[in-house]
Amino acid sequence: MNSLAQYEKVCLLASKHTTRSYSTSFSLGIRSLDRRFHDPIHAIYGFVRFADEIVDTFHDFDKSALLRRFREDTYRAIDEKISLNPILHSFQNVVNRYGVERELYDTFLDSMAMDLQDSTHDQCSYETYILGVPRSSGSCAFVYSAKVMMPTTSS
Repeated sequence: MNSLAQYEKVCLLASKHTTRSYSTSFSLGIRSLDRRFHDPIHAIYGFVRFADEIVDTFHDFDKSALLRRFREDTYRAIDEKISLNPILHSFQNVVNRYGVERELYDTFLDSMAMDLQDSTHDQCSYETYILGVPRSSGSCAFVYSAKVMMPTTSS
């Protein structure tokens, strides 16, 4: 059973494990949704959680460099439709399958980068920051999950 399907299953298990390990309440919330949304939302949560970990946890490392690399790896995974990082592989599947706009995850990553700076915000930078980080990784994942749960309609 060595196949891309097996690899994708392993990657999704990593995303699910990330969700369950970091947020009991978010994991329970996912269960209340239709089953078809569970996997994509786990993938989205894994992505936002790992970016958040760079900012909030890795104090002994160059967080700016790590976040830059995570962003570059995210773009590469989405463009190439594959990543050896299981969290990014699951996320790129969701982005490519559901047409999640780059602006959405860029805004989030920009806000994560802003979190690395001790700065005073003007109105514009504050609104950008708030738009990208709606209080927690869990709520941010739910915002992105709307793209999965609400298909776009063409006019």
